[in-house]
Amino acid sequence: MSNQPPVEDLTYEQARDELATIVAKLEAGTTSLEESLGLWERGERLVGICEGWLDNAKERIEAVRQARPASEPEPTSTDGLSPED
Repeated sequence: MSNQPPVEDLTYEQARDELATIVAKLEAGTTSLEESLGLWERGERLVGICEGWLDNAKERIEAVRQARPASEPEPTSTDGLSPED
């Protein structure tokens, strides 16, 4: 696993995809205890990176909502759900 890029350099999509791969390996149960621990540790770091990306996206969305003039209507959804659902 030492040839992998640092988790801090990954995009959200890269981190998410690698995390899915790690989960699949752990669920398969074919790795040694030592390898499983390494995978788990990297997975935990990947979760943190993904959460950071998502938190940042939420902040950006909220900033856009706050900056919208009060006279501008709230966007509506075409699926019958409000944007908050």
